[in-house]
Amino acid sequence: MKKEHKDKANGAHADQEGPHGEDEKLFDFDKSTSSDSDQPENQGDNSADAKVAELQASVNELRDKHLRLLAEFDNYKKRTMRERLDLMNSASKDVMVSLLPILDDFDRAKKSADDPSNAEVFSDGVTLVYNRLNNVLQNMGLKAMTSTGEPFDVEMHEAITEIPVPDENMKGKVIDTLEKGYMLNDKIIRHAKVVVGN
Repeated sequence: MKKEHKDKANGAHADQEGPHGEDEKLFDFDKSTSSDSDQPENQGDNSADAKVAELQASVNELRDKHLRLLAEFDNYKKRTMRERLDLMNSASKDVMVSLLPILDDFDRAKKSADDPSNAEVFSDGVTLVYNRLNNVLQNMGLKAMTSTGEPFDVEMHEAITEIPVPDENMKGKVIDTLEKGYMLNDKIIRHAKVVVGN
């Protein structure tokens, strides 16, 4: 009787543990594994985004440096071209300035030869050289100023002296040009030395 009761008790206890003991698990490895696997995946996405952002910033920095270098190189080319042109202009200016006294001598000799009271005249060969020299210099940008009869301009003329004039219209104007002024490519390289009416 006692044994049967004991067996029944054991059977009841086994029945209670049977369904729950076999199906129910003390630790759900699937949940643990899935949660653990999701975390590294999120971390991987975050690190990938950070890497992309870092690379994008690096690309932007390199692009900015590249644009700055291009701008600096373009400015360098323009500056060197401008300096080269200035050097060429200054070199031609020095040559022209050194030739101006020779032109002055030619002009004085021609003016003297054109005077009817003077027996000395220009030969055809000298006249040809004079005209050719003037043409070459004019083609290079040299231009003589026209001063006599023009209003006195301090930017273009250098007044040597003033003389009284009877005509009111000639006051403040250039009466005579003692030395021609010249311009090279529309820039003054020598002011005209003039006499001004007062």
